Amino acid sequence: MGAAEIKACLFDVFGTVVDWRGGITRAGEALGRARGIEADWAAFADGWRGLYQPAMEKVRSGGMDWVPLDVLHRMNLDEMLARFGIDGLSEDEIDHLNRAWHRLDPWPDSVAGLTRLKAKFIIATLSNGNIALMVNMAKRAGLPWDMVLGAEIARAYKPQPEAYLRSCAALGLDPGQCMLVAAHNSDLLAAAGCGMRTAFVSRPTEYGPHQDKDFEAEHDFDYVARDFLDLADQLGC
Repeated sequence: MGAAEIKACLFDVFGTVVDWRGGITRAGEALGRARGIEADWAAFADGWRGLYQPAMEKVRSGGMDWVPLDVLHRMNLDEMLARFGIDGLSEDEIDHLNRAWHRLDPWPDSVAGLTRLKAKFIIATLSNGNIALMVNMAKRAGLPWDMVLGAEIARAYKPQPEAYLRSCAALGLDPGQCMLVAAHNSDLLAAAGCGMRTAFVSRPTEYGPHQDKDFEAEHDFDYVARDFLDLADQLGC
């Protein structure tokens, strides 16, 4: 099956489209300057992200009722503030920091690459992020999505099959007509297991100096690209 059969490119967002580590670090540094808080904000960002999968697993396993990612992020943020001994913040300050995930910057190639891909394909998120988070992020960063799909639409967190299958179904497409674009081998394997096409895009600085995986495609994905512009070239956009 060639590119002609692909109708939609669905994108993982955190790490693939936007730089979560840089954005969260900068948000922490801004708070630190405003409130005179000394902290290793890059380590704070890493720790906050480290709680991401365990929190979602509580929902996936049935240990928690379904809640959107903003709620899980806030639960994890409260833990990180306690871990770093940061107290005395107002509710508005904590909420603003939690919403730093809504204000993440795109990688340098993201907007231009997405715009080229949009000319030929439906482009949409397939993210664990909730709708408000994705829409606010897109509005600020200029991400030209046709649709916001993923966990909140599917009521399932990746890598549960429902997250992929219900996102494809929401577009009225079969999984084989949809391609997941992601910087994470495990996400792409789960999508392939649901019958989706796959494209690996390298983001070797996602985790900063601590990155220890996903430097390159480790499986036989349909496409492997340096960035979104390279992927657009390969897909004839």
